[in-house]
Amino acid sequence: MDHSAPRFAPPRLARRLLTTARSTRFRLERTAAGRVRGGAGRVRPLLAPVHLSLRDSRTLNVALAAPHGPGRARLLITRGPCRIAVPLTYEPHIGATPLLTATATLRGMRDGVWRLTVETRDADGRVRRYGLAPADSGAPPATPTAPHAPDPRTGTLVRVVRARSGRAVLQATRSRPRAELVRFVPSGDGITVYGRLVAGGLPDGAAEAVRRRDGVVVPAKVAWEGDAFALRVPLAAMAGAGPGQWVWDFRVGRLPVGRWLTDVRDPSAAYPTPFRVHALPGGALVRAHAHFTRTGAFAVTCWDITDAVRESDTPRDLAEETS
Repeated sequence: MDHSAPRFAPPRLARRLLTTARSTRFRLERTAAGRVRGGAGRVRPLLAPVHLSLRDSRTLNVALAAPHGPGRARLLITRGPCRIAVPLTYEPHIGATPLLTATATLRGMRDGVWRLTVETRDADGRVRRYGLAPADSGAPPATPTAPHAPDPRTGTLVRVVRARSGRAVLQATRSRPRAELVRFVPSGDGITVYGRLVAGGLPDGAAEAVRRRDGVVVPAKVAWEGDAFALRVPLAAMAGAGPGQWVWDFRVGRLPVGRWLTDVRDPSAAYPTPFRVHALPGGALVRAHAHFTRTGAFAVTCWDITDAVRESDTPRDLAEETS
């Protein structure tokens, strides 16, 4: 018997090893990026910002009390040799502390931890550098949206996190390949799903519907245009796979289809959808509910009601759309 190790690790084990390696690397990078150095011309004590946030992992907003008077200032975002310089605008306020502010769109944030440094230059040319502390906003309010959202184009998630030293750093985490749903369109004779592949998903892959609980698979027609796809939900095959009402999930190129790149905590509550009755080309009537689950997955609950409508004294009630 050959007891040698397999050539390829199982996908689940490989993912676990990659996740562990990434977590370890991020922890080491946070420690290095959060280190506060002293001495002349070096990084000084941390500045407490009035506001520091990221919107959709792309738009950086920062405001802090100006440590010195008017002068040139910028925010440096660095990771190794990579550097992003964001100019800070001096804003004087009557009866209040003047501020340094900036709103900038971040591009090309590679996976890893990025150091934040405020650099000021006086009129006499003296340069001072300061680290930033996270904005003291207290406990986050209970809202329908999460405090951070991935980049809707690339899926990369960038967050403001606190290093062990108390310093604020940016942590960028690239997205794994995803099949992102853009919209779905119910019609009288079926449902069409439009989406796109994100972060290295392979186009031209097959699509399929997978029945929950028992894993029955039904192929689905999918058309490609670059990384964008249009999937036709195979209602006839799904309803004909067995009697009763079932819930089906969908995969494109082995990737689950859903609305993943969002900050909405509960898509099922945020995007309610009605039940609809579809008259299929073959003459069957299928009652279907296309919806999002709490985690953002796209699913369809369907039931062939053709015989029930024929046998019922009130077919209109059975075929009526309900919310």
